[in-house]
Amino acid sequence: MNVVAFAGYSGSGKTTLVESLIPALKLRGLRVSVVKHAHHSFDIDQPGKDTYRHRQAGAFEVVVASDKRLALIREFEQPRALSVHHLIAELYEGVDWVLVEGFKSSDLLKVEVWRADSGKPARYPDDDFVVAIATDSPDRLPETTLRPVLDLNDADAVADWLVENHERFVYCAELYA
Repeated sequence: MNVVAFAGYSGSGKTTLVESLIPALKLRGLRVSVVKHAHHSFDIDQPGKDTYRHRQAGAFEVVVASDKRLALIREFEQPRALSVHHLIAELYEGVDWVLVEGFKSSDLLKVEVWRADSGKPARYPDDDFVVAIATDSPDRLPETTLRPVLDLNDADAVADWLVENHERFVYCAELYA
């Protein structure tokens, strides 16, 4: 399995890029999973639904499945900070690529998503895990770099670069166990 993170400030275009990369990689015959970092309390369940009622009754885990999908909802009794590696370990093993959105401070190799108009600083000058920059303004990068500069608005080109460089992104779970 290959794992790459997409890091950048809110509003930089991470979600749009990841959303566009999924079909671009699937068209190449690759199976793709996504790990997304949520900053705030979130809920994917709906009040009144059976799974919600089971969680409210105190279930630690609720698994709901049909012939088309499976969802696992786990409640932590105490707040628990999970690393991106914990989340990757939860994924199905038969996936070709895991696209990680967020986790900008992780030790995963990353593509930084950066827009000059955001007014936010770039991370690549100080983050050795940034291996490429996806941007809509390459001529306005704050520092010159030898890293590849990818067109943020061309998901096919980003997908091509990932596939061409897949050996850099091979994930070794044993390193993080």
